Amino acid sequence: MSERIHLSSPDVGPEEEAALVRALRSGWVAPLGPDVDAFEEEIAVATGRSCAVALSSGTAALHLSLLALGVEPGSVVITSSMTFAATANAITYTGATPVFVDSDATGNVDPILLEKAVADQLAQGARVSAIVPVDLLGRIADHAAIAEVAARHGIPLIVDAAESLGAVRAGRRAGQDGIAAIVSFNGNKIMTTSGGGALVCDDPGLAARIRYLATQARQPVVHYEHVDIGYNYRMSNLLAALGRAQLARLPKMMERRRGWRDRYADLFAPVAGVEVLGQETGRTVSEDEHDNYWLTSVVVDADEAGWHADQLREHLAALDIEARPLWKPMHLQPVFADCPAYTSGVSERLFRTGLSLPSGSVLSDQQFDRVADAIASFLSTAGAPADALSPARRL
Repeated sequence: MSERIHLSSPDVGPEEEAALVRALRSGWVAPLGPDVDAFEEEIAVATGRSCAVALSSGTAALHLSLLALGVEPGSVVITSSMTFAATANAITYTGATPVFVDSDATGNVDPILLEKAVADQLAQGARVSAIVPVDLLGRIADHAAIAEVAARHGIPLIVDAAESLGAVRAGRRAGQDGIAAIVSFNGNKIMTTSGGGALVCDDPGLAARIRYLATQARQPVVHYEHVDIGYNYRMSNLLAALGRAQLARLPKMMERRRGWRDRYADLFAPVAGVEVLGQETGRTVSEDEHDNYWLTSVVVDADEAGWHADQLREHLAALDIEARPLWKPMHLQPVFADCPAYTSGVSERLFRTGLSLPSGSVLSDQQFDRVADAIASFLSTAGAPADALSPARRL
């Protein structure tokens, strides 16, 4: 059997191995240490920020940022519906209620619908304690428009840039917008620390508060003294060393993924009813505007194409090639069924018609050729009635 091809496997090699060995030999094995300090400085530079706090996950970073900015039970936090559950989960950790807003054509939150959601929640008497937009699949949302909505209503803006590190929009880097932003270094992300994340901001006081909460809220005395509930959310020195090696390689890893996006665009260009989500930024690259190309996804109009995205997924799965639907919108998740939602149908359509394809920088040319051959073989025989969509994707 052929080796399984994954969607986005970690890309690690000699540089990461050497960094880990150096960290081990330094004796700094427990959480905190010189590599954590250096990694925080480097992440701050990479995101155009003054401060960074390295943490155990992007979810932890979002949880603490919400707490530090005063989100509490009885309030609501308005966020993207088209996201991974971690965004909404972190909001619920604080006791606040997530309110979901649908997407524009890019998959990112629709600023016009966001304005409607904010105004409506305030009119109902809700206490809107934060807005948390999410950068989807490596593309930065329209944070200029989103920030206007937040500023108009005096609501703190926290950006979930878990998926977009390395991307740029209108000259601003992923993580550069909002009072604070979070990034993720999970194993499947554009770069990884195995597990991990960071909060970035321009307020040293906010960064200090996050560090304090992330280190069990210990008071600076010789004995263990606590006046606040704290969390064990700090990153280890070993994982920070891994992250530093990854960050140094980030531009090359992004370029590799951009190459796959361009090849997918070429492959699907003659196929009716199929578009590559974000294709324009895959083709037009400048220092002031580009994706990080984390995942390449296609959107399939079954009426025009004659086949469904899920049929391609099943074909690839049979050949041991991983592909996945886009995120199932949070307003459709059973656990959040009772939460308010402002929908337009866009995220439901993207979930129904979208498919993410193998995009990792660690993919070899031979592996990508195998994916491309599998897609070509599917396209040569594709064509199915509209009711062939699998039940899980019917909405």
